[in-house]
Formats: sequence, C-alpha cells, structure tokens
Amino acid sequence: MRQMTWITTPHMVGWACSDCGWAFKPSGPPRGSDLDEMKQNFERQREKEYASHVCAEYPKAKNGREASKGPR
Repeated sequence: MRQMTWITTPHMVGWACSDCGWAFKPSGPPRGSDLDEMKQNFERQREKEYASHVCAEYPKAKNGREASKGPR
C-alpha cells in the first residue's frame, strides 16, 4: 500500500509517494491570513494532489529507485 513519505536528497526535500516517482510540488507560496490557515491550505493541497495522483504516470527510475528520491 502506498504512503506519502518525507524525503531528503541532494535534489529534493519534501513529500513523495512511497510507490512511484511522484513528489509534491506546491503551486506557489502558502495562502491564508495567518500561519494556521496557511498550514491548513498547504496540507489540503498536498493531500488532494497525493490522493489524485496515478502511480503509473510517475514511473520509477530505470535503476529501480524512485525518480524523485535519488539514492537511498
């Protein structure tokens, strides 16, 4: 079962899918009138994009590692 995981690589720090090369890339800075609202909007966008992504559209790299994760 896929999960959203936190990754840190030389090329990326952020949220990604455990089963494919999908990685969350915010469309811009968080929006909201205060920090709590910004956090909620960021999390809502992240959750929505993760839930709607199709792993087959984000294949793993040829070496068997996820394209967005790099070396483990």
